[in-house]
Amino acid sequence: MTTDSSSTSTSAAGGGISTFKGQERALRADRLGTGGLLLSVLAATAPLMVVAGVMPTTFAVMGIVGQPLLFVVLGVVLILFSVGYAEMSRHVHNAGAFYAYISRGLGGTAGAGAALVALVAYNALQIGIYGIFGFEVSGLLATYADVEIAWWIPALVAALAVGLLGWLKIDVNARVLGVLLVVEVLLVVIFDIAALADPGKEGLSLHAFNPDTLTGAGVGTALCFCIAAFLGFEQAPVYAEETSRPHVLVPRVMFFAVGGVAVFFALSSWALTVATGPSAIVGTAQKQSAGMLFFLTESRLGGTFTDVLHVLFVTGMFAALLSFHNVVARYAFAMGREGLLPAAFGRTSGTSGAPGTGSLLQTAVAVVVVAAFAIADDKPVGDPTAPVLQLFTWLGNIGALGVILLMAAASLSVIVFFVRRGAAGAQAWRLVTSALSGLALLVIAGYTVKDFEVLVGVGPDSSLSWVLPGVIGLALVAGLLLGLVLRARAPEKHARIGLGNEAFQLDKAASS
Repeated sequence: MTTDSSSTSTSAAGGGISTFKGQERALRADRLGTGGLLLSVLAATAPLMVVAGVMPTTFAVMGIVGQPLLFVVLGVVLILFSVGYAEMSRHVHNAGAFYAYISRGLGGTAGAGAALVALVAYNALQIGIYGIFGFEVSGLLATYADVEIAWWIPALVAALAVGLLGWLKIDVNARVLGVLLVVEVLLVVIFDIAALADPGKEGLSLHAFNPDTLTGAGVGTALCFCIAAFLGFEQAPVYAEETSRPHVLVPRVMFFAVGGVAVFFALSSWALTVATGPSAIVGTAQKQSAGMLFFLTESRLGGTFTDVLHVLFVTGMFAALLSFHNVVARYAFAMGREGLLPAAFGRTSGTSGAPGTGSLLQTAVAVVVVAAFAIADDKPVGDPTAPVLQLFTWLGNIGALGVILLMAAASLSVIVFFVRRGAAGAQAWRLVTSALSGLALLVIAGYTVKDFEVLVGVGPDSSLSWVLPGVIGLALVAGLLLGLVLRARAPEKHARIGLGNEAFQLDKAASS
């Protein structure tokens, strides 16, 4: 039996079958409006972490002055991607997002491969943040409370707090994320204004937007650094089942998110170049490293503002941890509902309607990985080598590579999906934008794999340069094998991949 999920219901057995609001093994609908969905998505971008961490690192390591222009270029690429991706979201409402879309276009086996890649990639992105979070919290305690503790203690405490919040209603999570996000964005905007009001010796220079600044061998790798700053906007379809009008809200939020992020990061990275002067930005970033933003605010906005910024740096990371946790839990839920994980993951918990088992899985994996890095850490307290340069950098880049590949595959899936349905003519311009964005994303993925040793800070002869990206390769292979096994041994489960709650509602209708 087949159905088109673009419709909101299908009549069968004398009743309506909701394709995205089913009560059995379904997330609770109507929890999120435009604001809640937008805040849940944007929290994953961790704006302060990007401005204080990613931007100085990109300036220092790559020596690319034109980072603001890179954010504009990537914004264009991701808007092109969002055109087809958003149209797909009008037809498919599934917490499995990426793998559901890929299943609908490229088949269940490809969808199973995408599911494992998504699960590994988003877990890696989330767990990696615990490294820099633990290091920053231990540093704050040493500075303001004269207490020295190892980085992994606050990291594990945060993992448990995130796990607890993950069991609550998603609208409660959205309020927590919203407060943290709005405050940190406000502080960055204050810095941007202060930098433009008190520029360096070169004044309000627009040199960072000059295409000539994007020359040299480091541009490709700089793209890899900068695209990681956008990750989060693509999560909007994960919450489709928990909105009142997914076909309207999800596309709207995606365009708001990617457009807003591109403008915000382009302006903020430009403000950094204005504050130091374009000719001095690389040298300042190399000297100050992740402390550059705080160094610049100290002289312009004072010590109190800088202290508050340090605290918000930590709370912003906590918001990103919670946002990625929610996404992983929903992927696990969708996979459990469709037979890609044990059925226990495909049920919600109590009155909250949250994917409790998926939340518990993500928390357990995070605790195990953080504990493993803690056991392997033989450095003194305050040394960032293990938590920041290993846990954060290694896992963050593994996750970014996985999501970039998923976006490229989703672009291809959009094209196949509409061509197979005879809608190529009606959707022609969306198919063109999907093709262009897919090619651009493949180029960025290629640079990511090629320059992985630079991204993770190891030598070209290090085995980590192929072992770490190989994690995504292993996830893909394992997922494809799982899909092939299901197709051979459980074809009914294989046929459900990507259908989500719709498949179970159709089963209910058939049995009644």
